[in-house]
Amino acid sequence: MSDPNPFESLQEQVDDAAAYLDIDEDVLTRLKHPERVLEVNLTVELDDGSHRRFKGFRSQFNGDRGPYKGGIRYHPDVSRDEVKALSGWMAYKCAIVGIPFGGGKGGIVVDPDDYSESELERLTRAFATELRPLVGPDRDIPAPDVNTGQREMNWFKDTYETLERTTAPGVITGKAISSGGSAGRVEATGRSTMLAAREAFDYLDRDVADATVAVQGYGNAGSIAARLIEDLGATVVAVSDSSGGIYDPDGLDARAVKSFKNETGTVTGYEDAEELTNEELLTLDVDLLVPAALENAIDGDLAEDVSADVIVEAANGPLTPRADDVLTERDVHVVPDILANAGGVTVSYFEWVQNRQRFAWTEERVNDELEAVITDAFDDLVAAYEENGLPNLRTAAYVVATRRIADSYLESGNWP
Repeated sequence: MSDPNPFESLQEQVDDAAAYLDIDEDVLTRLKHPERVLEVNLTVELDDGSHRRFKGFRSQFNGDRGPYKGGIRYHPDVSRDEVKALSGWMAYKCAIVGIPFGGGKGGIVVDPDDYSESELERLTRAFATELRPLVGPDRDIPAPDVNTGQREMNWFKDTYETLERTTAPGVITGKAISSGGSAGRVEATGRSTMLAAREAFDYLDRDVADATVAVQGYGNAGSIAARLIEDLGATVVAVSDSSGGIYDPDGLDARAVKSFKNETGTVTGYEDAEELTNEELLTLDVDLLVPAALENAIDGDLAEDVSADVIVEAANGPLTPRADDVLTERDVHVVPDILANAGGVTVSYFEWVQNRQRFAWTEERVNDELEAVITDAFDDLVAAYEENGLPNLRTAAYVVATRRIADSYLESGNWP
């Protein structure tokens, strides 16, 4: 059976929330579809002199609350529907944490491992050139995502500034600090995952320091979340990446495992640890499960075997709607992606603010501001959950976010 369509999953999540809101059907329909989607064909010269065509997308989902905001991913499985879904999740993510952005997302269908650095630079600059009419510090502000990072963002910024003959560091976020990036940005997604886990355990009147933790996906977000949750006193017993996972009931050293992965390219083979599959990791009997890989990691069938008490989503869309239903029935608490991994876009907002002010914040200020945003957003989510008798925390998050976006649209009025 094929994976659920991510765009249809997003629409189902919005519909679930709308059942508890008084929103006109036509307005609701507007909030379930992107305002525009650009599809581009990029022809890039390779190092051997040949040329290759790449397909790319940029979806601008909703700009009612501010400029479109969202990452650019390089992956063979990038598709139009995936980009539309991710841009929608970004719109609702920005709304739940209360930052003045809409939702956007972009991607190129490519496996970056197959190309040299110079080829990837030409590809990135070609994409930036095609996006130039749509992006800008007050229009659409891209950022890194899967398989992109500071390097690609620096290339994008330079291309835009060169073509526009201007200085505009706020056109993109996730840059290197020397190119106008923000302190604390690299850790932001993992840090918000940690903060969401801490708040969830506190809400459930449990001590996160006593928790056992499994993390699926040991890239930037997963490894940083593991390290920061470990710093709270929790015991990380299992982690995995695309090659497989490792398990030690006595606890792994999150930092040492990351160093091992940096040296070898995988977590598998780590000394004194039992190897297991990603599916086995997702069904371990742990207190906290952190899915930090790609979408649809847990479907309805696998959800029946999930043994964790709390799930905090570091990835975007790691649970299918059916999995949500199953876990709700089983009283498993899920802190949704649009809150748990919102640290990335929140600190991107801080970076954009710093770029506009031409004034850099300290890492301590960035982390303090992020903590305030995430804890306030969690309080808003819990208030909606309890006051409206909602079935789960995801629905609560979408109730809060959908109401905020709809209010912004309706308050602006309409004109032909």
